[in-house]
Amino acid sequence: MPATRPVFVITGPSGAGKGTLIKGLLEHVPGLEVAVSATTRPRRRGEVDGREYWFLTDGEFTRKVDEGAFLEWVPYVSGRRYGTLRSEIERIADDDRTCVLELELDGALRVQDEVPGSVTIFIAADVPELERRLRDRATESTGEIGERIELARTQLEQAHRFRYVVRNDDVERAAAGVAALVECELALSLKPAQRSRSGRL
Repeated sequence: MPATRPVFVITGPSGAGKGTLIKGLLEHVPGLEVAVSATTRPRRRGEVDGREYWFLTDGEFTRKVDEGAFLEWVPYVSGRRYGTLRSEIERIADDDRTCVLELELDGALRVQDEVPGSVTIFIAADVPELERRLRDRATESTGEIGERIELARTQLEQAHRFRYVVRNDDVERAAAGVAALVECELALSLKPAQRSRSGRL
């Protein structure tokens, strides 16, 4: 039975610190690469197609949806759409690297269902801490922050649906925890027989 690299999916509510933990993960575990999402939003000054996002027109995005080119995709309230192209996962695998996805909950659950061996990691934090981080970020209005907090409460109730839950109440400790999980899963992926005997961690 050949060894295959798992796909790691990092998810959780806004303000949980997913981006910060992924940055630390890439610094501590070699051979990882974050998949570049596709989007219909306009390219901003300084952005490069294939680096920040794969920028698609609405028509191109719809065509790829119809062709089954997306592993997962979601519409946003703004009317823009974001998704993960199957070709992006294949590109990373062909480069002999391990794919990391940063996704919203619905997309993460879709990948968990569709990709055998995918490893989902839910990043959790207490609601007051989430609110503090969102306010410190200063990228949303007070009303938008309130909406995100209410959404976060609902999302936190879904944590049990994912393989692992890491509480980010201390960034260094959470980063070490995520890195340890990824390293363990990578080691097990090289020993399929051992993995089948061990079951879930």
